[in-house]
Amino acid sequence: MQQRRLGNSGLQVSVVGLGCNNFGGRIDLEATRMVVHKAIDLGITLFDSADIYGNRGGSETCLGQVLGDRRKEIILATKYAKPMDDAGKLRGASRQYIMSAVEASLKRLETDWIDLYQQHEPDPLTPIEETLRALDDLVRQGKVRYIGCSNFSAWQMVEAQWTAKQQGLNAFVSCENEYSLLVRDVERELLPAMQRYELGLLPYFPLAVGLLTGKHSRDAPPAPGDSLTRLANRYVNETNWTITEQLQAFCAERGHSLLELAFSWLLAQPTVSSVIAGVTKPEQLKLNAAAAEWTLTPEDLVHVARITSRAYAPA
Repeated sequence: MQQRRLGNSGLQVSVVGLGCNNFGGRIDLEATRMVVHKAIDLGITLFDSADIYGNRGGSETCLGQVLGDRRKEIILATKYAKPMDDAGKLRGASRQYIMSAVEASLKRLETDWIDLYQQHEPDPLTPIEETLRALDDLVRQGKVRYIGCSNFSAWQMVEAQWTAKQQGLNAFVSCENEYSLLVRDVERELLPAMQRYELGLLPYFPLAVGLLTGKHSRDAPPAPGDSLTRLANRYVNETNWTITEQLQAFCAERGHSLLELAFSWLLAQPTVSSVIAGVTKPEQLKLNAAAAEWTLTPEDLVHVARITSRAYAPA
């Protein structure tokens, strides 16, 4: 598995990462164990979790129980900031909350350190300087190695980087945002800003919740409970079906799958360090790992750009 540097940090991550959102929720402890160990065996080193995954805490708890000595073989990322209770009191990016949230995550993960601690969403109620000072203290204490953000807009990321520089604090090294052949909003402002500040991008939903796997068609609706069914209003429309069908034809002409294109295209984009994808079965990991091996030519990228142009209309 190829490794890439995450932004300007000292972390080397596998180009295909494992999203841990299914652990402790859609799959149980033993199924999680099989997925985790298979991923490590395949050379996948970036494991991306969050405190809310697995019905609030389940994903981190499962990871802590199954990693054991193999914890040292991976780059462990997790997140804070989204609600951990129904009342909405356990959330945000205040110093008080961050200090309690990180201890809870460390306990569930059964580890002494988190390689990448990410703010899961912006907190409009907390000054970014307060957040960064708290995170800086965690880095200095050795509980966190690097920090990142998720779902930040370009201006929010830039404000954070400027504040960190002005105050002499540890800065974000990565952004985790949605990015795929069908969802390309980050190209307008966030990607150029990330290049300027040398941050690494960790795209999530690279398969547009299944639309880019190649297993769906407009004539055969997905099964009940499928991710595409749950988010149909967001992804299923005439434009996306047309683009997907044209991309499938493009892949077939070149002897590749749509899944391979989805991963390889992202890895050909500037700032992308690792593509995050969740799975429920070990065999899915093999497909994801192999998907990153297609090296697209400049001509391929131009062709794909023409097909997907209707999914992205620059402002």
